[in-house]
Amino acid sequence: MPKIAEIEGTPNPNALKFILKEPLTWGVTKSYHNAEQAAEDPLASALFDIDHVINVFYVDRWITITQDGSADWQDLARAVADPIRAAPAATEQSAEIVAEANELLAHLSEEDQLRLERINILLEEEVRPYLQSDGGDLHILALEGDVLRIHYQGACGTCPSSISGTLRGIEQLLRTIEPDIRVVSG
Repeated sequence: MPKIAEIEGTPNPNALKFILKEPLTWGVTKSYHNAEQAAEDPLASALFDIDHVINVFYVDRWITITQDGSADWQDLARAVADPIRAAPAATEQSAEIVAEANELLAHLSEEDQLRLERINILLEEEVRPYLQSDGGDLHILALEGDVLRIHYQGACGTCPSSISGTLRGIEQLLRTIEPDIRVVSG
């Protein structure tokens, strides 16, 4: 049962980041845009049962909750705190899920696997720390030729700057190693 260590605002005024004392997962990101997507996740389902919650994103020791903009954060933060505290901490199952996800990359060509590895290294070093400090992240959906498909998570998923400025900044950074790459959000 994770305890909340701290609550932080994010650049998205409709999102709050809850920093936990115990991890919810071990490197496995969970991102949901609605209750239907979260149906198999007890924590996210419980959070979507609370009025005004429109997005749930969590990984390791933090969770970002996004609201529809019509709730008072003081009241909503108290309401979402109970399901967060009641959630189970990370288990060995999380490690198994990470291993399964890594196996999915096996069907990429060897050349594309190397490209994706270089891209991930750059993202880990230069992009993800900033997104995560603001209560979000990104997940790579696909590498198809010169198109990298990403999905913003957490506060980044509904932040106006992620769609324009951040996306272009990521593309420019990746062009230092992949000159013809295009980055699209999907």
